Amino acid sequence: MNKFELIQALKDATNISKRQAAAVVDIFFNGMADALEKGDRVEIRGLCSIYVKEYGAYTGRNPKTGERVKIKPKKLPFFKAGKNLKERVDR
Repeated sequence: MNKFELIQALKDATNISKRQAAAVVDIFFNGMADALEKGDRVEIRGLCSIYVKEYGAYTGRNPKTGERVKIKPKKLPFFKAGKNLKERVDR
């Protein structure tokens, strides 16, 4: 399911306009992104939790040349599936 399909499903389920459904989806995703940007954790009970994981700097290797490369520290979002989602997918 992509964002457009989610907007369409919300529109059909609630009998609101496509513009209103798009606004709701945008508010939801922007709220999640804003929370993650601040370093907060996003938890949707039964579905998932998303949090920012910090990785320190390290020395890597260029796979083509074998040359050593310094990798800067970084932060990445980490998705963890909830128990209910795991059970639904594993049926």
